[in-house]
Amino acid sequence: MQRFTITIDDDLLEAVDTLMAAKGYASRSEAIRDMIRAAATQEAAIADQTPCVAILGYVYDHETRALAQRLTHTLHDHHDLSVAGMHVHLDHDTCLEVSVLRGPVGDVRGLADSLTSQRGVRHANLHVVPVAVTHDRHEHGGRGSDHTHTRA
Repeated sequence: MQRFTITIDDDLLEAVDTLMAAKGYASRSEAIRDMIRAAATQEAAIADQTPCVAILGYVYDHETRALAQRLTHTLHDHHDLSVAGMHVHLDHDTCLEVSVLRGPVGDVRGLADSLTSQRGVRHANLHVVPVAVTHDRHEHGGRGSDHTHTRA
């Protein structure tokens, strides 16, 4: 077994301690190991090439040097995955971004990771919904056309 040191905000450590007490963990180490196991299991559950739609939400400090610009450039660099976005000013320094994404799971997770691993980003969550993409020909308003449908 390996040992490593982490730096953690007081409020996040308090959350770990609360979880530890609620679930009956004997140590912080065991609680954190289980959190990592759960995250790794969730990440492995859906194959990288599976089509998906996803919602990425994250809170960030817009006063962090050039962070807003880096986030915007990253989204522009992956415009093929981005469907829509919403930006909310929570207070003088904090913003909430919500992005609707669509594409292969591996690409969507890669984009989410590149956004949420930036210094100044916190409270990030990616919700992935695997979908089937079908190519159909049927009528819409009296005219037929070939197009795709995304079915969750």
